[in-house]
Amino acid sequence: MSFRAAAFLLAVLLLGAVPAQAQTAPAQTVWRLLDYIAVDYAGAVADGKIISAAEYQEMVEFSKSARERIALLPVTTEKTALMQKAGALEKLIAAKSAPEAVAIAARAAAADLIKAYPVPLAPTKAPDLARGQQLYAQNCAACHGASGNGKGPDSVGLDPPPIDFTDHARARERSLFALFQVIEQGLDGTSMRSFAELPPQDRWALAFYAGSLAYPDGGEGEKIWKADSPLRKDMTLEKLVGTTPAVLAASLGADRANSVIAYLRRHPEAIAAERSSGALTVARARLDEALAAYQRQDRRAAKDLALSAYLDGFEPVEPALSARDHALMIRIEGAMANLRAGIAKGEPVQTVRGQIAALDALFAQAEIALAPGASSGMSSFIAAFTILVREGLEALLIVIAMIAFLNKADRRDVLPYVHGGWVAALVGGAATWAAATWLITISGASRELTEGFGSVFAAAVLLWVGIWMHGKSSAEAWQRYIRGTMSHALNKQSAWFLFALAFIVVYREVFETILFYAAIWSQGNGGSVLAGAGAAITVLAVIAVVMMRFSRRLPIGKFFAYSSWLIAVLAVVLIGKGTSALQGAGYIAINPLAGFPRVEILGLYPTREGLIAQVLMAVLLAIGFIWNGRRGAK
Repeated sequence: MSFRAAAFLLAVLLLGAVPAQAQTAPAQTVWRLLDYIAVDYAGAVADGKIISAAEYQEMVEFSKSARERIALLPVTTEKTALMQKAGALEKLIAAKSAPEAVAIAARAAAADLIKAYPVPLAPTKAPDLARGQQLYAQNCAACHGASGNGKGPDSVGLDPPPIDFTDHARARERSLFALFQVIEQGLDGTSMRSFAELPPQDRWALAFYAGSLAYPDGGEGEKIWKADSPLRKDMTLEKLVGTTPAVLAASLGADRANSVIAYLRRHPEAIAAERSSGALTVARARLDEALAAYQRQDRRAAKDLALSAYLDGFEPVEPALSARDHALMIRIEGAMANLRAGIAKGEPVQTVRGQIAALDALFAQAEIALAPGASSGMSSFIAAFTILVREGLEALLIVIAMIAFLNKADRRDVLPYVHGGWVAALVGGAATWAAATWLITISGASRELTEGFGSVFAAAVLLWVGIWMHGKSSAEAWQRYIRGTMSHALNKQSAWFLFALAFIVVYREVFETILFYAAIWSQGNGGSVLAGAGAAITVLAVIAVVMMRFSRRLPIGKFFAYSSWLIAVLAVVLIGKGTSALQGAGYIAINPLAGFPRVEILGLYPTREGLIAQVLMAVLLAIGFIWNGRRGAK
């Protein structure tokens, strides 16, 4: 490896140890090789002649390595085309083709690689540049210098020397995404360590800060940004991190591009402010890619891209949209489900194109609803109140039923386990909020899977509990149970089971509420949000008190009869919600039922799978209740 190439690699790697996970992303390693070829080939060949033998040999080795690594990637429908492009790139380099042709071929292969083996292409929110500067000072400045000029106090004697991040010629060919990739994984064959141990938002913050050092901000960028409406409309975080300054200069001109890059790399929040619904840009892009894949008869890729449009593009804004226009959120969610179902069924291309066009129109309405000025104090209050009551009521009913049962059974010694379960769920929710705020980003898939599996588990437990309670609904049956087994039934294992049930049913609601509240809070009107939450807590507390008092007055038989029916209804509701969430995550197929009502409070969604799950749950409950009745009659 040549001195200059090693210096470049040293620059983008920074400091830190190479963790095991750095070796688990072969597609990203190939991407970095292709990006390196696109940037550095110009230093190896000019006018069809080798101007640096060492550089040229690296280009030959890197292109060969890229092709060989692609061959080892998991099989996809795009892999054959990728292999062909990698082979074509090798031939261009072997023929000492023009740098422009090689760069175009390398970047085209890299772009297709990312489509075939997706990785996060942009931060989920605007990076914190102050945090990036802090991380740079702690980990990088010693070698790369406080200003990024590569002359830090620890740079003496390093071979190759640290790169100069202020080198404008190099910086104009390097995207922020490329910096992020190397910061995350490092590069084989170097002594530099990866930053994979840092949370993604920290790595993005560091990439943005390092990427700004070659672009001093003279204030012109902000003026250009505010005056150029088409630029503001076109620019997204994904485009900012994926576009090199050289490419941007081709459309804006060198001076304007430099100024805009200087401003936006220091103020990425300007993009978020301009496009509060920026995630919908991701959704639109994925849908466009899905249509292109469907047109070339690659149904699998189209289905995956449509799912990504939902999970990565729409899910991040769903809580905020639900708070402002719940009906519109339902329409978009249903339209995206219908699109995935249409792709899976092999609908005509024209039908799929029409579905995507309809979604684009719905996205336009969503962008209006999500505009910064669209939120009022009253709307924030109503949203906060409605969400907490809606999400908290199911968990409250189940927990109160458990507490009332233990009181009726005179087993108050087990109550601490139930209380411990719901308190632990609240603590876990607070930890989730803290982690989502400062450490990690909760993806759409994670959200759907948490709700889905939590709901299905709770529904399965409630199926058993409901049938059991119904069997004890007669006074005689209850007395037999008391005499025969009650003294031994609620042992430590059963008590911890109640703890787990209380934790799961409460945490799944807390998890969902956190995501909704974070979206509402980000819109401002914090006082209204707190007021709405306070009013909702008051209503839930009143419901809890009324239920507890009512349960004390009920005869034991009626208590179990009413409780068993309540638990049965909640089991049907939860299996419906769990099925819908797992459909959203792509784990269960979607077959929409046209004209079928959607009643979220009942877990009723217009899909065949959800209805079958609820009917099956109802049938199992009915069988259990009938069996209890016949057994009691004997």
